[in-house]
Amino acid sequence: MQRQDRIIEKEKHLMLKHWMVIEPDYIREHHSIKQAISIFKEFDVEWLPVVNDDMKPVGILTAKSLLESLLLEKENDLLKKSISRDGFIIVSQNDSVLDLHRFPFNYYLVVNSQYKLVGTITRNEILDGISSFIQEIDQLEHTAAILDEVMNIAYEGVAVVDKEGIIVQFNEAYSRFIGVDKEDALGKHVQDVIENTNMHNTVKTGLPERGAIQYIQGQPMIVHRIPIWKNDTVVGAIGMLIFEGVSELYQIYDRIQNDNLKADTNKNIRNVRENHEKIRMTTLDQIIGVSDSTATIKRTARKVAKTDVTVLITGESGTGKGIYASGIHELSPFSSGAFINVNCGAIPENLIESELFGYEEGAFTGAKKGGKQGKFELAQNGTLFLDEIGEMPLTMQTKLLRLLEDKEFERVGGTQKYKVNTRIIAATNRNLWEMVEEGKFREDLFYRLNVVEIQIPPLRERTSDIPSLVSNFMKSMCHKYQVPEKELTSEAMSAFIHYSWKGNVRELINVIERLVVLIDSDTITLNHLPEYMRNSDDVSNNFLSHKGYSDNEKELIQSILNESNGNKTMTARKMGMHRTTLYKKMKKYNL
Repeated sequence: MQRQDRIIEKEKHLMLKHWMVIEPDYIREHHSIKQAISIFKEFDVEWLPVVNDDMKPVGILTAKSLLESLLLEKENDLLKKSISRDGFIIVSQNDSVLDLHRFPFNYYLVVNSQYKLVGTITRNEILDGISSFIQEIDQLEHTAAILDEVMNIAYEGVAVVDKEGIIVQFNEAYSRFIGVDKEDALGKHVQDVIENTNMHNTVKTGLPERGAIQYIQGQPMIVHRIPIWKNDTVVGAIGMLIFEGVSELYQIYDRIQNDNLKADTNKNIRNVRENHEKIRMTTLDQIIGVSDSTATIKRTARKVAKTDVTVLITGESGTGKGIYASGIHELSPFSSGAFINVNCGAIPENLIESELFGYEEGAFTGAKKGGKQGKFELAQNGTLFLDEIGEMPLTMQTKLLRLLEDKEFERVGGTQKYKVNTRIIAATNRNLWEMVEEGKFREDLFYRLNVVEIQIPPLRERTSDIPSLVSNFMKSMCHKYQVPEKELTSEAMSAFIHYSWKGNVRELINVIERLVVLIDSDTITLNHLPEYMRNSDDVSNNFLSHKGYSDNEKELIQSILNESNGNKTMTARKMGMHRTTLYKKMKKYNL
């Protein structure tokens, strides 16, 4: 496909309907302030669109406006008096993000042709998407033309450097903020223009940084630094300066304290803050990943978390099924109860019943005096996570099915009925449906557990997550072993991206831990990596050998492209290769 065709295709992808949060959480205008606070806590958000009974947007509600209403003791008032009529704009789902530069707003409410709310998006999410868009252009000289169009979209500061750290793009917002003319900034090294920058290191290491703190003119700012890749090599970086963050909320808290309000009002405000901080610490946001698949999975997990529906999490070993289960629990109505993790494959068959259901005194030789609670009792009003559910014996599957249907159970050796109010989340790395067909797993239990299935793809199918994972775990391992922070060369990062990771995130963590412990240098190069990771031929051909497809690579690529309806990102994921590798192969075969 010609370059112009690729750019046109990407521009179509910039339509808001491909970027927005679909079916977003919202609040009704007839709710009270008190009800709104409860909804904000439940959804774990800092803002929500407000709609009327016809699902048409009428404004937005922010944590700031809620706090101010609470400050004035208006918790029983209707929302209509607290709805913000500014700070946002209503746009069409067919609008392009490239057309939004006229609107200096933080929040965008997306509507369909009937003017009904169908999605939301924030300015920061737009900026992240733009950086991803830039990275998908396979040559730096191509990005320069497009950057001229997108640089001024951002109300925040945006700068782009080449592989030497020289500024090649610099928008007006950045220029105004630091007081340096754009013409004077272009062509100079970034360290000579932007105070305390780290973009010159971003192009050396290929490690993205999101939400980093950078002091400029004595003021702490939130910044994103994203490497730009070309043919498996970092050729530049884009830096984004975020002017507004959550600091406004804490200014309100400080004002409340300084205004000497009466004690009970202060107590309410402190409770709101403590609950808000608790929720923020235990959300799915802790899961690292920037790929479309990770974002979709997290969005699905948030939706199911609000219900008591049974969830089945599937995926290869090491993909993080337990982390998703924990995240769902923490955002669920059962979060006040315990999260109990049971590995069904680690408990001997003759003990699993007593482990799950507990036992009464005298139930068997050696039984504990007074009996013992089982995992279901421990998880009462909480969540029971049944990991490796495919390893559960058939006899135990029957008893589990009866419990799920009757919502009650008996301890081993007892007759008393115990009621169950427990959220069930199961996980497996096996194909349960194949086990059903082989008679190794009960079909009726399969349907009971598989009400909502969340499939976590292997790491080789979401390679865009790898740089962020490497960056995060490298820092945490260096902190754990109290060694100076280490960096990766772009060649080493490229090897991380192209390796097949059969052990997924768990294997990636192990490799990083080994490098941190054994490598004395502060910079990890390609030669420091295990030999099996340096074999790029094995990596690029992983999909072909692992899936057992034909050796005719051209026909295979064409076949996967057809299956994916021409979606190159999806094709690259299915083939276990980076997008740029796919583009090179398509060019090679004139596809």
